[in-house]
Formats: sequence, C-alpha cells, structure tokens
Amino acid sequence: MKFRKSAAIAAISVLALTTAACGGKSGSAGDKQSAQPGASGAPVLPTYTVAKDVTLDSATLKAAKKRGKLVIGAKADQPYLGFEDQSTKVRTGFDIEIATMLAADLGFSKDQIEWKTVDSGVRETAISGGQVDIYAGTYTINDKRKKLVGFAGPYYKAGADLLIRKDEKGITKDTLKGKTVCSIVGSTPLEEIKKPQYQAKTVSLAKYSDCVQQLLTQQVDAVTTDDAILKGYAAKNPTKLEVVGQPFTEEPYGIGMNKDDKALRDFLDAALTKHEQDGTYKKIYDATLGLSGSPYVAPPAPVKY
Repeated sequence: MKFRKSAAIAAISVLALTTAACGGKSGSAGDKQSAQPGASGAPVLPTYTVAKDVTLDSATLKAAKKRGKLVIGAKADQPYLGFEDQSTKVRTGFDIEIATMLAADLGFSKDQIEWKTVDSGVRETAISGGQVDIYAGTYTINDKRKKLVGFAGPYYKAGADLLIRKDEKGITKDTLKGKTVCSIVGSTPLEEIKKPQYQAKTVSLAKYSDCVQQLLTQQVDAVTTDDAILKGYAAKNPTKLEVVGQPFTEEPYGIGMNKDDKALRDFLDAALTKHEQDGTYKKIYDATLGLSGSPYVAPPAPVKY
C-alpha cells in the first residue's frame, strides 16, 4: 500500500532500521520473508469485517474519521512480526495484522490505514503529539511509559528467549555455560544474559539479522531477544532454526495511544478480548509467528487502569 506522507509526520525519525522493544535494531528492512501465509498449505490469515457507524467519545477516533484514515505506527524490519517489503511497500506480520484487525473494529478498512515506521526512541513523542493514532510494534507496557502514553492490552506476553539451530539440542537458559550468545549492543536481553548465573560468552552486534546469520554459520550458539522477534526469524527459516520456548523475562506488548483517551483504550481492550474468544487472534498467530513451530499461547487478559 502506498500513502501520502502528511506534514505532521515529517518530524518523526523514519528509519529503515528500527529499534527493538528492548533496545537495538532488529534487522535489515530489505530482508525478504521466505514464505507467505497460505503458501504450500500454510495457515491462512483471517479476514476482518469493517465496522460501520462506530460511535465513541474518543478524540483520537474523531480526528481519524475527519481525515478519513487511521495512522498506525509500526516496525518495518521484523520478519513475520512487523515487516515492510521495500519493493512493494506491503506490510505483513503479527503486529501488522493485530493492528489491521483493530482498525477494522474502529471502522477503517486496509485502504484507510496509513502506516508509519517510527523509531522506537520517539514512539512516545509520536503518540502524545498526535503524529500517529495508535502504535503496534513490540511495545512493552511498563510504568515509566504509562506516565507518557496509554496502552491497550497486553495483546502478547513476550519474554527474552533463545533462538538456536535445530540440530543443536540441549541448549537452554540453564545450559549456557561456555556457550556464545549474540544480541544487540545495549539491549536488555544482552545485559541479562551477561549475568554470572548464565556463565555465557556474549557477542554484541548492530542488528539481530547479523546475529541470526552468525547463528546459521555456527559462529555463535544462540541469539537472544524477545521471543516474538525470535519466532519471526524462526518462521523465516523453519527448517534450520527454532525458539527454545523458555522465556526468562517478561515483556507484555501493548497498543500505544494517547494517554488521556480512555474511551479508545477500553474499546480496544474489549476488541482484543472478543477476537481472542472468537478465534481470530489464533488464526493471526498461526499464519505469522506460528510458522516458527512455536505453539500458540492465548494472550493475557487486558489490564484495566
């Protein structure tokens, strides 16, 4: 999809490489995903019914209706999570589908969504300044951020985990002594894995895609970051990579929005609950992150505040 960039967004830093939820860059925006949902019998994405005549006492929704489009901030370089094909400009992935589903509940079709790739360092500025209506992109809910923006969800309970080669058995967070683990410079998972309890060697690189390449070429034994990001890379190369499935931190992902728009937050919380119950959420997972081979886990209940 191609959209005109609004002047209001010009101040946002739009990067080809965005920063991951826990710090650092997740990969090259030019990376191609190796498979698409529906290919070779893979699970197919659900369709979303666009709601009509949505009435909500939400300043965000009223502004979006007036302009005729919903502006959604997202990542663009995370395979099967938040990804933009640079040749077609089409967005795909778990976070993209969750946001598209919620947009439909608000009355906006895919053609009425304007996607904006926003650097993680300016997410709060983009949301509070009204430069995006909502943000969906490995955005961890925490008390510090809740002082600046509002959150619907969580819609996914992430946690730092390990990506390993499928032919390398026996690597877990408890068996890392002497093993070499790669992550991103300055990231939270890197600092976690450096703790004495793990007894691991570490390598820090600029992008997760570089870490994954070193894993594939046997230069490192594992890659660590949020499990959702790792599942995306496993889905991209499911015959060679897998996620251990033993998260050792907690990173609840939420939909970012204006701090004072409680009506919108409550509406999206209800929508997330509805779609988990009607099976739409699982269909999205199965056709995106589920291609990694990691089993489906129902999302946590939204936190009311």
